[in-house]
Amino acid sequence: MNLTLHRFDLPCRHPFTIARGTTTVQTTLIVELEQDGASGYGEAVEAPYYGVTIEEMTTALERVRSRIEAVTPDNPTGLWEEMRRLLNADEPDDTPTTMFPLCALDTAAHDLWGKLHRRPVWRLWGLNLDSNVASDYTIGIDSIDVMVDKMREFPGWPIYKVKLGTPDDVEIVRELRRHTDAVFRVDANCAWDAEETIRNASELRGLNVEFIEQPLPAGDRDGMRQVHRRRELPIIADESCSAEADVDRCHAEHFDGVNIKLPKCGGLSPARRMIARARQLGMKVMVGCFTESSVGISAVAQLLPLVDYADLDGALLLERDAATGVTIDRGRVVYPDENGCGVRLL
Repeated sequence: MNLTLHRFDLPCRHPFTIARGTTTVQTTLIVELEQDGASGYGEAVEAPYYGVTIEEMTTALERVRSRIEAVTPDNPTGLWEEMRRLLNADEPDDTPTTMFPLCALDTAAHDLWGKLHRRPVWRLWGLNLDSNVASDYTIGIDSIDVMVDKMREFPGWPIYKVKLGTPDDVEIVRELRRHTDAVFRVDANCAWDAEETIRNASELRGLNVEFIEQPLPAGDRDGMRQVHRRRELPIIADESCSAEADVDRCHAEHFDGVNIKLPKCGGLSPARRMIARARQLGMKVMVGCFTESSVGISAVAQLLPLVDYADLDGALLLERDAATGVTIDRGRVVYPDENGCGVRLL
């Protein structure tokens, strides 16, 4: 295989604000693997919260370039296992600086695998799309009027995810509710404490909020125990769930479900195992995304038949994309007539 690394600086449609900061340009690394005239693409974004930079990801992949290019693309999961060992050579455990580039490599390998076999990845896994869940559309934090305008910009969606973490969180949801009958999900991105979560959940339940995503800081086990005893809405882990071992940890910490993001866990290969483990533990499963191009969105969309909830709107938050692939029409995930993950780089 031939390895090519592409960097893109993708401007956001609007400044995208969550509880811990604002993004106006998303920098992302796209890996291209080429074999026999076909190219597979995978992606991992720069993520300051996780300490991941484009430079670090590029350095990690260049370090194992010769081994990547010596491998045949017949077994993406086998490639993942080998590259995990090589990339982890200087680290005692999986870290974001290993998992993010590994994700870009793994998803590129799956895209190429499907293209060489002339089948979509989901079909090669024996899945079908008949019961796919809808994706939400995310409303970033802003003034209440602007958040209403952002929702109106994408009307008719069955589900909106509302970013919270302000002094006016319940009032934001109450005002948005005046403009739509859609289901809401809320994501506080670690901004609340236990009492605030319990209090807000009581009010949000009456506003047709489906669940709360990661209200407490990751690792606040005592707080999660309090929330679990008194919660009125399900709680889904995000920042608390990165690598495979975190599924069991989140179950022990009383989360009702996990949000799996490919860059955090290292790609499609571990994500499938995480889904299976969550099911064994009786947990709900969500797949999510960062603000990223259609390369990353098209990869995670291959998992849609396996999950309960989806948050795949990352490319819609961009002013321009880096690729074509899976699209989303008012929550409905539309797969292109392409093989692999369906990606073509622009």
